Amino acid sequence: MTWAEICITYPNQWLIIEALEAYTDAQSQRILSRIAVIESCGDGAATMKRYRELHSEYPSRELYFVHTSRQNLDIQERHWLGVRRGTDYRIPNTDYWKRGKEWR
Repeated sequence: MTWAEICITYPNQWLIIEALEAYTDAQSQRILSRIAVIESCGDGAATMKRYRELHSEYPSRELYFVHTSRQNLDIQERHWLGVRRGTDYRIPNTDYWKRGKEWR
């Protein structure tokens, strides 16, 4: 679907969407050519919570949380420079690793 089709089908709703086809233009604007609606949520807080859950479960998918009152999607791509702390830790030279708060 396109963003215009989604706005007609899901008027005035919070959604979690996935970019199926997308590219970044010269101004670092993310252009979503083909979009799938993953879930409709009741409010912004519930949408953000569900987005975090889905992003944690499927980190390689290009997911966004949006409201259909917006006429256009304004998604700026930001390049991360730095170190990001992950949730999995491994003790060097051992078989021990930590996921979240549990050691295994």
